[in-house]
Amino acid sequence: MFKAEGLITPVVTALTENEKFNKEEYQNFIDHLIKAGVSGIFPLGTNGEFYAFSTAEKLKIIEAAVEAVNGRVPVYAGTGCVTTRETIELSRTAASMGVDCLSIITPYFVKASQADLIEHYSAIAQQVDMPILLYNIPARTGNSIEYKTVKTLAQYENIIGIKDSSGNFDNMLKYIENTDPRLCVLAGSDSLILWALMAGGSGAISGCSNVFPELMVAIYTHWKAGNIEKANEAQKAIRPFRNVMQMGNPNSVVKLAVNMRGYHVGPARQPSNCTDPAIRKALEDVFKL
Repeated sequence: MFKAEGLITPVVTALTENEKFNKEEYQNFIDHLIKAGVSGIFPLGTNGEFYAFSTAEKLKIIEAAVEAVNGRVPVYAGTGCVTTRETIELSRTAASMGVDCLSIITPYFVKASQADLIEHYSAIAQQVDMPILLYNIPARTGNSIEYKTVKTLAQYENIIGIKDSSGNFDNMLKYIENTDPRLCVLAGSDSLILWALMAGGSGAISGCSNVFPELMVAIYTHWKAGNIEKANEAQKAIRPFRNVMQMGNPNSVVKLAVNMRGYHVGPARQPSNCTDPAIRKALEDVFKL
């Protein structure tokens, strides 16, 4: 069974100045990330602004990502939607496009109980023959996947793990310690990558790796080599940037930072484009460190 591991980039989606998908710059940026050593490419995650695109646009983005990666690393496609039916439809189509794993966020806006989440993910697992990574990000969705729910869902072999962006380390520990040992648990909060790995996690899906791919990869590679001191140095080095992310919509700040680093990925789609000059100045100060 597919294993989700290493340092995976939820790649920003390149747009033109009029907010149209820019396939050429997107594929160039993916190539840059792979050459920097990332373990996987994840189109249509939170940093990829999945919430901002139509289904037709999403399919073009997934197709472009698979083409750019060309088998060099696994491709994780974000296919979670609000409804179960729509999620299954998008997931089935993505599965036919050459992706390696589906990342499925909880339903959002609608309030879902744990029983609702079990029913939702069970239906998807039963009807989509692909490795599935659950995605927990309660601050954005309003719904949190409890560890007991993950334990129940582990009955489906194609549910292979979970990305936890709760920012709650104890919650991540419960996934690691109290569910099923075969499940991959990935840190979704960049400040917890090393600690997740040391606790038994299998890797991270790192928004910061769009901006500092070599640095974020170093956390994982140093940890894997047993050099915890160097891994911790790399982990601590991202704190100044993480502080700036808190000044605005985090994934929009990431996208601005990528542009400022010389990669022409364009604006975020309104209303979440990052235009505050204070944020730009703070990023300039970070890049001088």
